[in-house]
Amino acid sequence: MVEKLDLSALLALQEKPAPFTPGEPLFWNDPHISAQMLKAHLDPNSDQASRRPETIDAMVAWIAEEVGLEPGDAVLDLGCGPGLYATRLAQRGMTVTGVDYSRRSIDYAHTGAETAGLAITYRYENYLDLSDENSYDLAMLIYGDYCPLSLEQRGRLLANIRRALLPGGKFVLDVTTRKLREKYGLKNHWYAAEGGFWRPGPHLVLEMGFDYPEEAIYLDQYIVIEPNGQQAVYRNWYQDFDPKTITQELVENGFEVAGLWSDLKGTPWREGSEWIGVVAKVAPGWVA
Repeated sequence: MVEKLDLSALLALQEKPAPFTPGEPLFWNDPHISAQMLKAHLDPNSDQASRRPETIDAMVAWIAEEVGLEPGDAVLDLGCGPGLYATRLAQRGMTVTGVDYSRRSIDYAHTGAETAGLAITYRYENYLDLSDENSYDLAMLIYGDYCPLSLEQRGRLLANIRRALLPGGKFVLDVTTRKLREKYGLKNHWYAAEGGFWRPGPHLVLEMGFDYPEEAIYLDQYIVIEPNGQQAVYRNWYQDFDPKTITQELVENGFEVAGLWSDLKGTPWREGSEWIGVVAKVAPGWVA
């Protein structure tokens, strides 16, 4: 029996959505998709979900030196995934708390810490709901996790981070620039699979890209269609920045920018970089 395919819904999904219109909620906790994401995070030969181990090693070493971390300092790793940064920081003697909204990643990270004998605290939590106060010497948000958030969400997150940091604490993040988007271009194709990232069984994927150049926003959209005609839309939003816009946004939310780089390995900033590495601190006397 052939089920009816709702073409009207597909036609509607080809229209450009308003910026940060959500797709399927919490898809990173889907039993199949979360397993595929964890696999991608742990792939040492790919930068698809997490950076390669040698890059993470270099980043952790540079961040620790640049921020002046000492053994015993408290570090908050937001969007920690399976604990790739948290593990390395704990091995350096830091007291680490990792927060992520993927149950599978947190469970993996927790098991890994227990196996390695590392006293890392992992919490399954949305960092937009973070309520920690005056607890950390450093907060980290790595690999562009700041970019999928709307302006309202970013303001909320920055307020949470300000509250969580100890006096003199630092905030380290990296964000993408339009150069990275230009590198990959707009997606506009389809494929059918017997099984893959989105579904364990047969499915069709329609990939579309939407650009919002005036706002430096970009959308990767994936429409997944199953044999029974059921459709789901997944949206990955990206807010890109340049040195001026990321500095302005942080200052408007109570931070001072201590430095900008082309990555979080200490590469000096240069025009045309695909990434901006940022070290910031809470502005003295800031009042919300």
